[in-house]
Amino acid sequence: MEGFIWDIEPTLLRLGPLQVRYYGLLMATVLLLGYYFWNRQMRLYKYSDAYILSFPYYAVFLAVLGARVGHCFFYEPGRYLDDPISILYIWHGGLSSHGATIGLLLSVVVYSWRYKMNWIVLADINAFLYAIIATLVRIGNFMNSEIVGRVTDVPWCVHFKRFWDNGQYCRHPSQIYEASFGFVIFILLYIVDRALGKRRPTGLMAGIFVVVYFIGRFIVEFFKEYQVLSSKSPLTMGQYLSIPFVLLGIYLLYYAYQHRDVVIPDVRDESEMPAFLRSAVKQQSGGKSNKKKKSHR
Repeated sequence: MEGFIWDIEPTLLRLGPLQVRYYGLLMATVLLLGYYFWNRQMRLYKYSDAYILSFPYYAVFLAVLGARVGHCFFYEPGRYLDDPISILYIWHGGLSSHGATIGLLLSVVVYSWRYKMNWIVLADINAFLYAIIATLVRIGNFMNSEIVGRVTDVPWCVHFKRFWDNGQYCRHPSQIYEASFGFVIFILLYIVDRALGKRRPTGLMAGIFVVVYFIGRFIVEFFKEYQVLSSKSPLTMGQYLSIPFVLLGIYLLYYAYQHRDVVIPDVRDESEMPAFLRSAVKQQSGGKSNKKKKSHR
């Protein structure tokens, strides 16, 4: 039998009814690393703790909602329109990376509108989070033997013994291809961030992620098993969904080019915060206000 055999149990540890799965651990890692880089980037823009702590609730909720709704209506609309209540059965699996991206973008737009922030600045701040998700989620898919590649005879093909065909066919490890794109983008973003710091133009970080990742995703789809559209279609559903994101990324890079001489400004002072955020800041600082000189975007 040529290629590699992959027959890893997705559950790492069982404690009675409790299961610790590799996928769950990777999602926990996404949250920890994502928050670390989010916090680091927010402090670069001199946002206070109240802003830093409030956004993750928006991001997690809307990303999961987008991932679930995206899967239901991008990939299995007939099934979920016939049984709408099953959309809520998220524990049965079925999440879409394109839907999650839409959810994350929506969280950026809603949050920036709610707190009067530049949404492109906020998208830049989240660029590291996007790259971490793109990398670790696909590694989780590999551990689960799901979202596999098409049948092939390349030397590094994989027999997924826990896939529905019981590893009868050797397939592209498309999850690893996509995770590799995510990791390369993460390194690229880190280099840009270290090299430019506050001198980086607004839109550059988000533009790099969106353009490179979704071009990579478009390419990987040629090696991924069909999920919805048959081989009669010139493109897969994932490729059709990637095209608008590539166009969005090009716009962000163009925006960055237009604003290439703009240095990252300091954020507004606490007096411009919503009342409940000002209250949170005072509680965190023991009732003392840390007002700074006003600076507008």
